Amino acid sequence: MTNIEQNIFNIINERHSIREFDGNYKIHKDEIEEMIQIAATAPSSSNLQPWRFLIIQDENVKKELQGIAYNQAPIGSCSAVISVIGDTKMYKNVEKIYHSNFEAGHIDEVNTQRLIDSVMHSYPSFASEARANIASFDAGLISMQFMLIAKAKGYDTVTIGGFNKQEFAERFELEDRYMPIVLIALGKAAAPAFKTTRLPVEEIVDFI
Repeated sequence: MTNIEQNIFNIINERHSIREFDGNYKIHKDEIEEMIQIAATAPSSSNLQPWRFLIIQDENVKKELQGIAYNQAPIGSCSAVISVIGDTKMYKNVEKIYHSNFEAGHIDEVNTQRLIDSVMHSYPSFASEARANIASFDAGLISMQFMLIAKAKGYDTVTIGGFNKQEFAERFELEDRYMPIVLIALGKAAAPAFKTTRLPVEEIVDFI
């Protein structure tokens, strides 16, 4: 096993969901932006990157959010809440994204236009539920990547899916195209995580 592999495996194995954070520990916004920038290398459907983030650090707003999330304690004590938001009209960014790829030299002009045309032919005709599923799946990819990056930098996280999504959308005035997906509490652990087990691999894997 190489040092890189060992480091990755250690990070994955050491990451656990934390319920108690050090309420006095603060993480600077520049460091959060850096973690999100790295996490945004996650894959997404047609590279449309249907994710947005609302970072909540203000203590008063966190208290409001805690109420929206059924008074879950990690929101009140963490350094920041990373609100992961899905874009159900992700296709509207296709030209910006593919022209950026072209300008970076990753794709030629003909294929740039071909891919733009393909996305605009298909995605707008998808049912809203289908686009929501795509946004949710892709948001899951970047969320997990973010949590591993946070752990690599010495921070701790817990994902919170139990919150009133309609109330969240209203409080933070989200446009109709955006849907709240998950909250990630980020900070320094004040207590160890509860240990958990996993189903044995032979119960979850079949080879054909």
